[in-house]
Amino acid sequence: MYAGTRSGHADSSVAAPQAAGAPPAGGGALVVSLDFELAWGVFDSLGADGAYRANLLGAREAVPRMLELFAAYEVGATWATVGFLFASGREELEAFSPGPDLRPTYADPRRDPYRQRVGESERDDPLRFAPSLLRLIATTPRQEVASHTFSHYYSLEPGQTREQFRADLDAAMAIARAKGHTLRSLVVPRHQVRADYFEAIAAAGFEVHRSHERNALTVPGATGSDPRYRRALRLLDSYLPLTGHGGVPWASTAPDAHGLVDVRESRFLRPAIARLAPAEPLRQRRVLRAMERAARRGELFHLWWHPHNFGADLELNLANLRRVLEGYRRLRDAGLMRSLTMAEVGAAVRAAAPDRAHRPEAVA
Repeated sequence: MYAGTRSGHADSSVAAPQAAGAPPAGGGALVVSLDFELAWGVFDSLGADGAYRANLLGAREAVPRMLELFAAYEVGATWATVGFLFASGREELEAFSPGPDLRPTYADPRRDPYRQRVGESERDDPLRFAPSLLRLIATTPRQEVASHTFSHYYSLEPGQTREQFRADLDAAMAIARAKGHTLRSLVVPRHQVRADYFEAIAAAGFEVHRSHERNALTVPGATGSDPRYRRALRLLDSYLPLTGHGGVPWASTAPDAHGLVDVRESRFLRPAIARLAPAEPLRQRRVLRAMERAARRGELFHLWWHPHNFGADLELNLANLRRVLEGYRRLRDAGLMRSLTMAEVGAAVRAAAPDRAHRPEAVA
């Protein structure tokens, strides 16, 4: 679909806010990250034009409403954004896309986002372009604009290569830079984390990434490799403590051989499910108890979700989020917890261990 090369003009009206200095490492901290994808996260699964379209459209309302809550509770969040969403429309997307020889050659062509038809602009294709929402995120205090790769890249899918992955990250960096953002954090889609790609991540200029929860129910793999029983157990784990509490010790964030800091997940903030409404108090208690345990142990508690998870039943999901943030505020006021973005965790860790923070210089 696209044939352009990377180019673009800087948008000086938007600049991602930067922390004044590295916060100290250690102590209880809430980390929030959101996988901001819109249609690019579901085009090959749920689809963007069927029944799930309402969730995706609802996500455009959910984003500003969540930002209001984050501002009210003074919570920073990391918005891991698919690079396609930065584009103002088809022409700009084509300009920043890797050349045809560097696009992912997935064995299953259904995974290829470059085969998708896109509109001319955000106005006529609001599920595939979102620069206006990114401007809103960037101008809200303590929000970090981060990357979810350029094309919602699947690094464990058969057929793609490390060279293509690196080209994708370069494109993500380029379009963000042209819009005035400096990307420091990366979240790879669908938990498809692989250690042999860490060198490419660091070389592209990223300092921090998010890996999966460490339990038997979260196993990285290609699309379709996750058995149904495991998905069912993960749902049950949202209500009952099957896999523990998910606190992340600061020691586990030490920079790796490439200088990357891993701020791994603690828990997916699952959206409300109408048929399971009687069990909602259990789900809330599961999150709040795990967060309090992490705070009292001086650990990180990393919550993540997608904006489109809140797209349906928006008011109910926002009410649930507000209860979580109220729990955080009580812990903060007791001196047990603070709020950090992924980049802020990375800065704290790297400042505390400068001898381990060396990484290859990014190559443009």
